[in-house]
Amino acid sequence: MGLSESQIEIYARHLVLPELGPDQQAKLLNASVLVLGAGGLGAAMLPYLAAAGIGRIGIIDDDTVSVSNLQRQVIYKRADAGQGKAALAAERLHELNPDCAIEVIDTRLTTANADDLVRGYAVAADGSDNIEARLALHDACFRAGIPLVSGAAQGMDGQLTTYFAYQGAPHPCLRCLSGGADPQGDDLPSCAQAGVLGPLVGVMGTLQAVEVIRVIAGIGAPRSGKLTLFDAATLEVEVMGFKRLQACDQNCRYLPEI
Repeated sequence: MGLSESQIEIYARHLVLPELGPDQQAKLLNASVLVLGAGGLGAAMLPYLAAAGIGRIGIIDDDTVSVSNLQRQVIYKRADAGQGKAALAAERLHELNPDCAIEVIDTRLTTANADDLVRGYAVAADGSDNIEARLALHDACFRAGIPLVSGAAQGMDGQLTTYFAYQGAPHPCLRCLSGGADPQGDDLPSCAQAGVLGPLVGVMGTLQAVEVIRVIAGIGAPRSGKLTLFDAATLEVEVMGFKRLQACDQNCRYLPEI
């Protein structure tokens, strides 16, 4: 697909990059991305995805804006308190890039609806702080065979990885990272309990947007099997490798055996 004169002007700073020329920009314009969560991570990730020219973005979130969100969810305003995050985020993205098609999905993602919500999207990104929703999206992406860019932030610590859930390739899954079992969130404090540095959430959400663009445009190798850890207190970054576990074969049932 050739770019229009308007698109050449809008994405001019992309088009001069050796890693991201007209062909890669066309891939972004034709891409569809499903984002779980329009909170802290999503508030940073979504504007950059829309501004980058992602053709279609789905936003899953059934929460409303509260004043305590504004310290980190910077696409919202004090006057937005009480309104639905997904619809507000879509409004802001449309203002930023009217050519980006936005689907507002004002519901909670569960194991019952995850497959239907994922259907039709090429990439998913997880900005949720809910373990059950994370696992449901993860499993739906493995069944659909699409990559999932996962981010997290709490306290002063951030994490990022990609579950490259393509059928026919032995990529590790979320359960491999958690030792072969379902991750448990019952004993983990919430952001309200543990706190979170506002800009840290912005950093991790922005990194998710970078990784989504890299995956779609085919820039470098995706972060499959690599967990990036960012410590905001020291500004240190560590990358921890993890592999698909033999003990996780049954959980990685959508992929062939090692």
